[in-house]
Amino acid sequence: MAKTQKTERPGRQRGQGRIATVENDGLVFDVLDDGPLDGEPIVLLHGWPERATSWRHVAPILNAAGYRTFAPDRRGFAPGARPKRRRDYTLPKLAGDVAALIDEIGGSAHVVGHDWGAAAAWVVAGHYPDKVRSLTAVSVPHPAAMVSSMLRSDQALRSWYVLVFQLPLLPELIAKHGTARFERGLRNSGMSKDDAARFRAEIVDDGAFPTSLGCYRAVPLTDPRAVRVRIAAPTTMVWSTNEVPLARWGAEHSADWCDGEFELVVLDDASHWLPTEVPDLLADAILARVAG
Repeated sequence: MAKTQKTERPGRQRGQGRIATVENDGLVFDVLDDGPLDGEPIVLLHGWPERATSWRHVAPILNAAGYRTFAPDRRGFAPGARPKRRRDYTLPKLAGDVAALIDEIGGSAHVVGHDWGAAAAWVVAGHYPDKVRSLTAVSVPHPAAMVSSMLRSDQALRSWYVLVFQLPLLPELIAKHGTARFERGLRNSGMSKDDAARFRAEIVDDGAFPTSLGCYRAVPLTDPRAVRVRIAAPTTMVWSTNEVPLARWGAEHSADWCDGEFELVVLDDASHWLPTEVPDLLADAILARVAG
């Protein structure tokens, strides 16, 4: 069930008819709802370690093109949606949150996801095909292609940090007492200085870091059958040549899991952080998909 805001809240600039929060599984998710009220809906799912504000440069471009955008703070990030158990962060759980938002929007929407938001978007499209008009996955390939890429490319080496995140307490201690070092790691992957500072403010200082790791720590608990899903929606996979954590093999072979139209868009000389680094190019890819 979602709550539709009737009056503006200080600092949020939310008018009548805007969706400010959505509830699912006993959790409350904040939503940034922008663009024309009658615009075709696009759901924007952020990755790790960012929040809905990572879409702050892309959403206005989509809004100017006539689309209404909904960017939720995902499970583990939203203040009202930070459960403690690892099993609360499996991909089907993350997909269920998105499905609840789409139901409130009107039952179907275009879905765009970056990083872990892309992983959730693939599962939403597979488990709830009637709710997804089109899919744009940014950086992260289809989950089954991701698993295969561990054996068929250098993806396993690129994913070393996933094993580190499985360790109890150590990542939290590093983020709390060695934030500058953690930020340097993000900068080395291409994140801007301003966005690294935003990570510190929105994730570490806000207390979201421990629960933000839930998506990683739930990987061993996710039933592989739940993510080996066929995709019927028209799909665009966006990958960048300066990508650090993700190999191209998975992006290319995501097509193997798509029964509908599939397009691979490769952005040259761009890093992993596409929504904030090249928002205009990413918006072009999204608009080409949703217009189709």
